[in-house]
Amino acid sequence: MNTTGNILWIILGGGIFIFLEYFIAGILLCFTIIGIPFGLQAMRLGMLSLTPFGKEVTSSGRTEGCLSTLMNIIWVFAGGIWVALTHVLFAVIMAVTIIGIPFAKQHMKLASFSFTPFGREIRRR
Repeated sequence: MNTTGNILWIILGGGIFIFLEYFIAGILLCFTIIGIPFGLQAMRLGMLSLTPFGKEVTSSGRTEGCLSTLMNIIWVFAGGIWVALTHVLFAVIMAVTIIGIPFAKQHMKLASFSFTPFGREIRRR
């Protein structure tokens, strides 16, 4: 079921376009030393957005300290809030139809992860 969901996500849910946007943004952010941690998070978001079915986002479990919190605050103010709101908007649009509800759930998962990506990890279910 996860494979079918991922294939439909790439074709119908815009997964390939979301992946390319995150990946290109990640590469551009990695051009500067300060942007490398943010670029790596953008690439992780891109990988999750390519095949979101069968994966879950959890807290990393290890204590990250205040650095993770500080990086999340910078991420939110640098544009993370707009990325998360975009995923919420797409979730609302997808949830209008019965067929789009699984895609809406994936957009909500991406919205949560894109709002505060530091200190979280992606696991297979």
